[in-house]
Amino acid sequence: MKNFIDEDFLLETEAAKRLYHEYAKDMPIIDYHCHLPVEDIANDRKFKNLTELWIEGDHYKWRAMRALGIEEKYITGDSIDEEKFEKWAETIPYTLRNPLYHWTHLELQRYFGINDILSPSNAKKIYQQCNSMISTPAYSTRNLLRKMNVKVVCTTDDPADDLHHHRKIAEDNFEVQILPTFRPDNLLNIEKTGFKDYINVISEKTGIDITGLNSFLKAVENRIGHFHDHGCRLSDHGLECACAEDFTDEKLNEILQKKLNNEEIDPSEAMIYKSGLMFYLGKFYAARNWAMQLHLGPIRDTNSRMLAKIGANAGVDSIGDFQQAKPLAKFLDSLDKENSLPKTILYNVNPAENEIMATMAGNFMGDTPKGKVQHGSAWWFLDQKEGIEKQLNTISNMGLLSCFVGMLTDSRSFLSVPRHEYFRRILCNLFGNDIEKKELPEDYEWIGKIIQDICYHNAKEFFEFPENVQ
Repeated sequence: MKNFIDEDFLLETEAAKRLYHEYAKDMPIIDYHCHLPVEDIANDRKFKNLTELWIEGDHYKWRAMRALGIEEKYITGDSIDEEKFEKWAETIPYTLRNPLYHWTHLELQRYFGINDILSPSNAKKIYQQCNSMISTPAYSTRNLLRKMNVKVVCTTDDPADDLHHHRKIAEDNFEVQILPTFRPDNLLNIEKTGFKDYINVISEKTGIDITGLNSFLKAVENRIGHFHDHGCRLSDHGLECACAEDFTDEKLNEILQKKLNNEEIDPSEAMIYKSGLMFYLGKFYAARNWAMQLHLGPIRDTNSRMLAKIGANAGVDSIGDFQQAKPLAKFLDSLDKENSLPKTILYNVNPAENEIMATMAGNFMGDTPKGKVQHGSAWWFLDQKEGIEKQLNTISNMGLLSCFVGMLTDSRSFLSVPRHEYFRRILCNLFGNDIEKKELPEDYEWIGKIIQDICYHNAKEFFEFPENVQ
């Protein structure tokens, strides 16, 4: 069966088609948040086969396969790659109305020119056809990014990383900017067993003997400077909710020293510590004109059996129902009243919190840049058609969609970039439908400009990425 995705996929009106094809389609891409392994880009990795390129590490696909009752050996286990792909092909016909159905066939089209619907009957043929293409230099990681007109990719990196892979990429003069993002989860998770060992690593990296709060914050700022020198302009935090307990420096020092002395700390002390560190991190980010991303609301690693078997990012996370509004307001206000609130992007994984995030962003606007606090792109379980539409409509109703910094992939897959196209088609369809319904004027030049800003220009202006970083 031939692929149902044609040039007007998701575009319901003539106005939508015009907006997409004339204004959105050919815009460059800034993928400012993803989990692509930077080592693969540094080494310009060439994949062995389609399974390795397409299914390896993709917990979206894993969840669908498990839902169908497929044995784990064909998902993350020791089955051979071709068998894993065949099981994925077996799953595809059952993913109707799941975004995986759209993404799968967009990716087959855009990267391989395949216009067939994937199924068990053609799995072997498609696997062989794609493998023959993957074996050529055109399908190395760098060429895959070039193929999709990507201009900037921001990876997600631990503060202890020496960033030598980013340095190598810059020294190679790769025309796509590959920049790090500061993800300090390991600095924040003081309750974890390996926290002290991790602090020792930070001490070694910085040459600073960490004995208490002052030396600790000096070492953290040192790592932020290291990241900044390598082109980093964003931080990222994966949190259940904002950390906003009252603290003093004396209390933070006491808690940190307890942990460094191998003493137990209780959950309330851990939250006080996190609240204080998040406050100082926000100030450090603002001083360097970074953007702070807050990914709020998931419950992670819920299935202890799968966590023990596979490890983190096994595809056993879900939406949480934490209180968000009050602690988030308190945290943002604590920085704002000291004129130290950095550019901020608020992501919610719970769809019930769209309006909370959009209205919270509006509380802390003003000064520069435009849209200083953003309600971030529909994230994780919400980055599908309905979730994207709801997020765009919420911003439209409660803020300025024209200032939105647009889509990202949040992906570990080098074949995920067509999600930007998916978003752009949905965006143009919303505007096009409004034009057709006479709710917006037929001012294609102005509306086209707004769409191009959301697709590319707003992100470029907001993040202020450096040029020619080495």
